[in-house]
Amino acid sequence: MKLPRFNGATRTATLAAVWTVAAAITGAPAPGPAQTGDSAAHAPSAPAVGGADAQTLARGEYLAKAADCAGCHTAAQRGAPYAGGLGMGSPFGTIVSTNITPDPRFGIGRYTYAEFARALREGVAKDGKRLYPAMPYASFTKIRDDDMHALYAYFMHGVAPVAKPSPPSDVAFPFNQRWALRFWQWIFIPRGVYEPRADRDAQWNRGAYLVQSLGHCGACHTPRGAAYQERGYDESSSSYLVGGVNDHWFAPNLTGDAGAGLGRLSAQDIAAFLKTGHGAGIAAYGSMVEQIEDSSQYLTDDDLAAIARYLKSLPARQPYGTYTQHAEVARSPQNGNRVPDSLSAGYNVYQSFCARCHRDDGKGVPNVFPALAGNPSVLAENTTSLIRLLVEGGNSPSTLTGPPRQQMPRYADTLADVQIAQALTYIRGAWGNNAQPITANDVSSLRQLLHK
Repeated sequence: MKLPRFNGATRTATLAAVWTVAAAITGAPAPGPAQTGDSAAHAPSAPAVGGADAQTLARGEYLAKAADCAGCHTAAQRGAPYAGGLGMGSPFGTIVSTNITPDPRFGIGRYTYAEFARALREGVAKDGKRLYPAMPYASFTKIRDDDMHALYAYFMHGVAPVAKPSPPSDVAFPFNQRWALRFWQWIFIPRGVYEPRADRDAQWNRGAYLVQSLGHCGACHTPRGAAYQERGYDESSSSYLVGGVNDHWFAPNLTGDAGAGLGRLSAQDIAAFLKTGHGAGIAAYGSMVEQIEDSSQYLTDDDLAAIARYLKSLPARQPYGTYTQHAEVARSPQNGNRVPDSLSAGYNVYQSFCARCHRDDGKGVPNVFPALAGNPSVLAENTTSLIRLLVEGGNSPSTLTGPPRQQMPRYADTLADVQIAQALTYIRGAWGNNAQPITANDVSSLRQLLHK
């Protein structure tokens, strides 16, 4: 899970503002019901295990993996799967994920199905304790009953119990008063499982279900309101999936905007990106890397196609930035930039530190180094991710079917704030890109937050 940024006013509001979100998603889709092409759902019958048949367990495992449950409930440094202990920092302290193995003392081994479903859909534990929204129950409330039963069977009979307590969360007063979450949950949590739209076909509805429920894509890609609630939970909201900042990463716009959104990507590009971390010259970065490695790469092709179909149906919202690809731009001595290269300090920084991988024309190397020309993340209004990547570096995903992992070096100790700003400003105006410049103050402010 990744944590969003908080401002001073939010700190003094209510405990409800302690809203943390999953890393994933930039869209971690989740698998589910039969009718979907889910291979687990159509597996041959097999002997029962602990009271649950192997087909149900396989389906539950698929759902849990695609929803990236282990991503938050497994401690760093090779912790036991689902045994909790992962600390998630927030302005109020550290929230520690819980043990969700079937251990009867430290885990969820004594949960009934009703208690399990209540925890996922309403954020209330067996003992009545209100759960911090680090678990995206605002999305999980839409999980259908058949999927919920499969998840329950898997966690009770398919996961090894681990007799290990999770360290307590260290959250400052008054935000450690969990009873106050009752009011936040009452106000902001939607009610009811996903209801298919009659005016859409089965594939579209499958994609919508995956994105909105187990996938909880909106947890990262939808902006937050004053109480840090998501400002929309489906396509009926004009703010749904238009992008949001979480843990100092900007999860980009997933609507049809041709600049900073998915407008220029095909459905096949989106499906490939979720499977391998690469698509249409774009590569995953930041928290999306873990989501793809742990979650979406394991989805069936049918489910990936359904997710892509749903995302491509979203109209362009909150458009920003443009990209023009034509011969005149390609032949321009300025590469489309407003300033001639000979006079551009950003160009010189780019040539010295970036061009070897991303190339002089900004097109990168397919399935190796991402293109910067026309890259939606380059064109985004929010530049948090661009700055962070240059400051601390990063890497592409390592998946079963994708290309090898590539590493991007950090420049925190190599480039000054003004040089990073100059390079990014050049990139955002070169090769047909058209987005606003970045200032040295933008870089300095984020570096202070990152302590880099």
